[in-house]
Amino acid sequence: MNKELFYDFSAVSSKQWKQKIQADLKGADYNDTLIWHTNEGIDVKPFYHADEFTMLPNISTTKAKRFKICQSIYVAQVEKSNAKALDVITRGAEQITFIIPSETVSIDDLIKNIDISLTPIVLKLLFLSSNYVRKISTQGNITIEIDSIGHLASSGNWYHNLNEDFKQIETIVKHSNTITVDTNAYQNAGATMVQQLAYALSHLNEYFNLLQDKLSQDQKSSLTVIFNLSVGTNYFFEIAKLRALRILYKTLASEYGFKTTCTINATPTKRNKTIYDYNTNLLRTTTECMSAILGGANTITNLAYDAIYHKDNEFGERIARNQLLVLKHESYFDAVNNPSDGAYYIESLTAQLSEKALDVFKDVEANGGFLSQLKSATIQKKIKESAQKEQAQFDKGALELLGTNSHPNKDDRMANELELYPFIKMNPVKTLIEPIIEKRLAETVEQNRLKTE
Repeated sequence: MNKELFYDFSAVSSKQWKQKIQADLKGADYNDTLIWHTNEGIDVKPFYHADEFTMLPNISTTKAKRFKICQSIYVAQVEKSNAKALDVITRGAEQITFIIPSETVSIDDLIKNIDISLTPIVLKLLFLSSNYVRKISTQGNITIEIDSIGHLASSGNWYHNLNEDFKQIETIVKHSNTITVDTNAYQNAGATMVQQLAYALSHLNEYFNLLQDKLSQDQKSSLTVIFNLSVGTNYFFEIAKLRALRILYKTLASEYGFKTTCTINATPTKRNKTIYDYNTNLLRTTTECMSAILGGANTITNLAYDAIYHKDNEFGERIARNQLLVLKHESYFDAVNNPSDGAYYIESLTAQLSEKALDVFKDVEANGGFLSQLKSATIQKKIKESAQKEQAQFDKGALELLGTNSHPNKDDRMANELELYPFIKMNPVKTLIEPIIEKRLAETVEQNRLKTE
């Protein structure tokens, strides 16, 4: 087609489009009919236009072509975990995250016969021990993840105490050259995206304050910050959330002199997963992984469709891994590095999420910082308020989960399928602060259904 044909059409401004839409509504109110009001405080318009931008958006630095398919393995027995890792690598896993429960785990035995030059290894520690970390070589593709503040937020206690934890974290950071910020609990507990971003930034800021005068400039400029986060099914918003996180991180890191690029490890949220009509979880995790890829995640660890009620099993893990393989090798999600760049809607969402999260971050810092706000339970209160609002929307059907509060299969039976307890576990223990409790939206509905099976 001759491109000159397009010059026969004059440009149409956003004002002209809106006037046309208003005419077509035949008297209905534009704002009431077509504007979508979200829990993030963002009003979504029916269309976005180039003339709403005063300048072209910056080109993002993400590389979708490089995103890695990760397999997470809990290390109960070293030999079996090693064998499993070797197996899943042949089945498409491009990175392995070993979850290490204790200091008795031998890393040399765990990574035996794994070519770490081809397959990066992440060691996620469930304990805090700088002595253990010192024994681990971080040469090559071995990354150590440990987040003391994240442990405090989700469990209510430090590993040891504030001073001891921070002393060991300082040693670990110097050895591993990484800081890990685990934000999964915020999303899974019901925080809005604005809160997730703001709390991730405040969470990291505590580490930056700790390390600011204890690292050389060379150490700062080479240190890698890793964000572990959960992704929900609000497709375009989740794409924008990841993009906003990079913008916010760069802003904060620049102030301290740290490296301005970060690593994002994404996994689908548990909050919207269900035990009834569980195959629907496959659809949810697929769109969530798509958002993570388009948003620029470096690594994606998919959640098995039955993860909330079944123990780890070969079938569920294989399907989860294959979802990512299909997205990467058959849907060509790795064909373009920055696929969401320049989309007016996503660029607008990215800017608004960034601005709103920065405002919340500033408020947290003005009121003592993240640790202080955790101690006073202010963070927990804010997340609870957001979670309760979302729960109310689910309870009245405004927020739908197919197969649970929308079109449920009343013949579905799950009482004999539960290998894991899929609800909040009540375990009364003394804690320093109120922990941030993860809860799925469907829990009450599911508990009531189980009683009547």
